[in-house]
Amino acid sequence: MSLVSLTKISLNTQQPLKHAIAQSLNLINYTFDKTIHNIVIKPNLCYYWDATTGQTTSPYFVSALIDLLREQIHPDIDIAIIESDASAMRCKYAFKMLGYTKLAQEKQVRLINLTEDKTSNTTVSCNGNNYEFMIPQTIKEAQLKINIAHIKYTINPIKLTCALKNIFGCNPIQKKFKYHSDLGNVIVALNKAMPFDLAIIDNNIAAGIQPRRMGLVMASQDPVALDAAAAKIAWLTPSKIPYLKTAEQEGIGKRSYIICGESLETFRAIYPKPTFNTKIRGHLKKTLLTVGLGKRMGLE
Repeated sequence: MSLVSLTKISLNTQQPLKHAIAQSLNLINYTFDKTIHNIVIKPNLCYYWDATTGQTTSPYFVSALIDLLREQIHPDIDIAIIESDASAMRCKYAFKMLGYTKLAQEKQVRLINLTEDKTSNTTVSCNGNNYEFMIPQTIKEAQLKINIAHIKYTINPIKLTCALKNIFGCNPIQKKFKYHSDLGNVIVALNKAMPFDLAIIDNNIAAGIQPRRMGLVMASQDPVALDAAAAKIAWLTPSKIPYLKTAEQEGIGKRSYIICGESLETFRAIYPKPTFNTKIRGHLKKTLLTVGLGKRMGLE
């Protein structure tokens, strides 16, 4: 079983986010290799929604992680924040609108649009099929790859978007909707093609019809175990999420986990339960995408 940490962000400390991240890593016995000089951070920037909606990674969270990396590795470490264009999102706008352009200037880090990056082709097998992807050079050359995800319930067949799903955004192809009919397998295949070293969850704000503060940070070196624990928090059953089983079968990680730190039930009680309205909105989104209107409305 893999270690998964749950940490409560304490507002009584001088640097709450940095302290919570450091505590989460300590709980899973993770230490940074001080010889590393090249790091990529993949936040969850799925659309132009501000972090206060609970839909995207907060730039303040990433800023705190950058401070921690420079404190524990080296002040001059090279750090790149990465994302790719999507069907209804362009990185250059998302970076600016969501506070990452300002963050990059203040922290002297690079912003990389993977869609514009140099790439090399690779083929990976998953669930009996072969998948061809383009691997961005920035990811391929990074010595440490950190995945910052967010817990979100979705009505589509994958049900959960978290650490494994966040790597879907590393696929540099803009029109990613072409993968939606086989999304679960593609998510797993991309994680095989571009394995990350560390997964952290920024769930200070929980997404929902009425976003609420959870104050949760999670961490694990096993994205499958992390997602299984996150699914439980989101009132989902991990065994009923097929791509988690596929990810375990493909050797990405294990669904079994050991919780370190706070109780899972503490945060499960805070996380918004899927409501009837949430399900109706999900079915509406699926219908709009089917008839071709969803892309224009920014639903992909």
